[in-house]
Amino acid sequence: MSPRPASRRAVTVADIARAAKVSKATAARALGDYGQVSDAVRSRVQAAAEELNYRPNALARSMNTGRSNTIGVVVGDIENPFFAHAMRGISDVASKAGYDVILTNSDEDVDAEEAAVDLLLDKQVDALIVAPASSARVAHLATVGAAGRPLVLLDRRDQDGRYDSVTVDNRTAAARATAELLAEGHRRIAFISTHDHPAGVYMPGDTITMSSVADRVAGVMEALTDAGIPAPERNIRLDARRRGVDAVARELLTGPDPATAVIASDSLIAMTVFQTIRTLGLRIPDDVSLIAFDNPEWTGITTPPLTVVEQPIYELGAAAARLALQRISGERVDDEAVVFDAGLVRRASVAPPRAPARLPAS
Repeated sequence: MSPRPASRRAVTVADIARAAKVSKATAARALGDYGQVSDAVRSRVQAAAEELNYRPNALARSMNTGRSNTIGVVVGDIENPFFAHAMRGISDVASKAGYDVILTNSDEDVDAEEAAVDLLLDKQVDALIVAPASSARVAHLATVGAAGRPLVLLDRRDQDGRYDSVTVDNRTAAARATAELLAEGHRRIAFISTHDHPAGVYMPGDTITMSSVADRVAGVMEALTDAGIPAPERNIRLDARRRGVDAVARELLTGPDPATAVIASDSLIAMTVFQTIRTLGLRIPDDVSLIAFDNPEWTGITTPPLTVVEQPIYELGAAAARLALQRISGERVDDEAVVFDAGLVRRASVAPPRAPARLPAS
């Protein structure tokens, strides 16, 4: 059995000062790159730090300079590929500017989001990027401004538009996807989201507290209404998180007046709907057409490949990071609400609905 290695005391600024034969204050200035220190002394201190394998205390440095060179990020679901791609955009831009990123997950829960915001502020992040679980319950975000830190909302807006945001034009994108299905002859078009809407089944006039979902529902409703579809809300489901996507999809596809097409509000929902359709013995697009929001790699290699609403996810994250960095540096920001367009990528999962079977003549 190997002996346990002896623990080693962390090297301190005082150790560096003794090795470099300078005062602790001078060593701190040289290591922190602030105040006046001669080049010769700075070189001697840095050489001592390297020899002793000194690791600077980031928290102490932030207390001295007021900057931690970190950006805190709160996302709704770290398992969702959308947020993974957005995080890559944030990280790339932050890294080029010399900033690190601290990621936290809210699980789309406002209380968890509030705790995450408090945690990041305690860690002295220089700015926050938040995908708010609710566009209505945002009072806790005021603590970010009170702490003197910039805040950028990712993918979603707050209801009053008080905060910087980077979003996609979800209403137009959803209307375009719905129009694609209508043009093929579909009239019973379903929309499935995991937003935790109290009633589950959407009714016109209901408040949807997540702006991205609200915009998508508005786009679907607009296209269906313009096409003269009666009761266009009857196949909109916003409770798939609580009931499970599979259960909601089964209800929509096996009822007395089953949906002939489904729009999935994200790629994880689309994956489950795809599996449910197969489990029910149905075929895409012969029996059910399917369109997904987002374009992860798997949607292009399934049989059939899926038609998708492709959002510029990486660019969303990158734009949010750039906006946060502009606020940190005090630069003038021309547009506090950045809105990207989304494109429709047509593949093979959409086709005209199958004509209902004719009963034999009596």
